[in-house]
Amino acid sequence: MPEPLPQPRREVVTGVPRSTRRAPAHTPARSEISEQTTLGATYVRALMRSQLRAGLGALAVLVLLVGTLPLVFALPGAGSGPLVWVTLGLAVYPVMWLIARWYVTRAERNEADFTGLVTDPAEAPGPRRPARDR
Repeated sequence: MPEPLPQPRREVVTGVPRSTRRAPAHTPARSEISEQTTLGATYVRALMRSQLRAGLGALAVLVLLVGTLPLVFALPGAGSGPLVWVTLGLAVYPVMWLIARWYVTRAERNEADFTGLVTDPAEAPGPRRPARDR
């Protein structure tokens, strides 16, 4: 009759349970900014560059779409009657509103990305509701 195999020895593992472990905090980025190191300055410059890029993009679109209207109206045969006034009075404002809305959305996204970079995930606020009529 074959001998029975010995039972494996049970080991007791002690340590922090997996459910209570936290992801590493992003505090180095926050401390780099508050201590005004070169890395912190790089983070802030990146945010400022992205905000400047969004602002210049909105300005360029505004100049291309609205700023060229006087040149179009100055062309011979473009008309000088009610079409000019309707265009200036009604058509320009929705275009400017759309450009402004795009800029605000882009600026908020830049700030949210930056905040996500420098905050601890455990401290991060819940999902934000979009701002209404500021």
